[in-house]
Amino acid sequence: MPDTKKEVSMYCCGPTVYRDAHVGNLRTFLLSDLIRRVIEIGGTKVKVIQNITDVGHMADDAEIEDKVIAQATLEKIAPFEIARKYEVRFHADLERLNIRKADSYPRASECIEMMHKLISTLIEQGFAYVGSDQSVYFNAHSFATYGAISGNKLDSLKPGHRYQYSDDGGKKFHADWALWKNAANRTEMIWDSPWGVGFPGWHIECSAMSLNFLNSHVDIHVGGIDLRFPHHENERAQSNAITKNEAVDIWVHGEHLLFEGRKMAKSSGNVVLLQDLIDKNIDPLALRLCFMENRYRTQMDLTWDSIAAAQITIKRWRKKMAQWGANFELEEDEEMISALENDLDLPRLLQRIRAIEKDERIPDVAKRARFNFAEQVLALDLHRVQRKAPLTPAQQNLLSKRDQARKEQRWSDSDLLRIELEKTGLEIRDLVDGQEWDWR
Repeated sequence: MPDTKKEVSMYCCGPTVYRDAHVGNLRTFLLSDLIRRVIEIGGTKVKVIQNITDVGHMADDAEIEDKVIAQATLEKIAPFEIARKYEVRFHADLERLNIRKADSYPRASECIEMMHKLISTLIEQGFAYVGSDQSVYFNAHSFATYGAISGNKLDSLKPGHRYQYSDDGGKKFHADWALWKNAANRTEMIWDSPWGVGFPGWHIECSAMSLNFLNSHVDIHVGGIDLRFPHHENERAQSNAITKNEAVDIWVHGEHLLFEGRKMAKSSGNVVLLQDLIDKNIDPLALRLCFMENRYRTQMDLTWDSIAAAQITIKRWRKKMAQWGANFELEEDEEMISALENDLDLPRLLQRIRAIEKDERIPDVAKRARFNFAEQVLALDLHRVQRKAPLTPAQQNLLSKRDQARKEQRWSDSDLLRIELEKTGLEIRDLVDGQEWDWR
């Protein structure tokens, strides 16, 4: 962005609030926070809008089934109660990860009128039409540069659920997509419209919200790689058709996350939530550090071991920061700045601060000042004072027993005693000549 720009506008595709966000979702939400923090280091304000999808997002296996309504049926509570329940949990997870709040979190259900206006304009200008099923569709062929984001060309697209295809739909072409869907037999989460009672398609909400809340232009649009097609491709077509130019300057996509080598899925039983880490007495910011150890454009394989290692690193850095003094002065580091400017190369920045930590030629006060500078982006609470409390007699006894077991090479007893100590809130680290402990 030009240095003279006073404010950067950013739109982030938010959650569909029918379930808790898993750690893969959270990686994408963190990406927007990291971009924002880097821009703000340079003194430029960032205005962030992140939508809340609480209606209109279809389940993958059935175009007629709304995910929020499906979950409401499963939990036996009203659809909007489901949406608000998981929206609250979403915000709690963001706070736990030190992800700064957006300037606004517009809900799809509260922006229906602005969607109507946008759809009406698209119909008037020949980009959309009312289908034979009384739903409104965007005419994909009317937009000449469709495919610029994903590389998908209309002539090569085949019918399938990824393109919102249904055999009995009212589309003229299978890759056209719904802007407004006729309610048909649906009785919940429906609204009156110029085209009859119905509900919005998924893609239209982001065009309506981004153009409305960011003055018809988005500098940076962030989302997961899975949204590049069809969601962002369709959103670009809608928005550009309205503005008559490129409504978004930069599209940024975060790559997929694997867990223990596999894609997270309910069927695999390996969906991991932030609460799962907390239940294991793991600092949520250990997850933030794990994410930053990988480039956002690369697929990442998260493991419990990597999360545990990140927690140890954060504790060490917090302890070091306390040892290095108490000042909050910032000292810029050219290599850190270069890493941030090189497509957000956080792994390189982390290598740099590890080198600073170990460099005996750098005075402690300078080390802290450089860590202070990095903390503006890392946001790992490195200034947090570590818990200091005396060991209980029971803990001291267990530590002594374990130390003796290790000396006598009774490794199974040593492992069992470690488990007992961890249950009391301690973290044990084995050294060549003994063991050390810390509070979790």
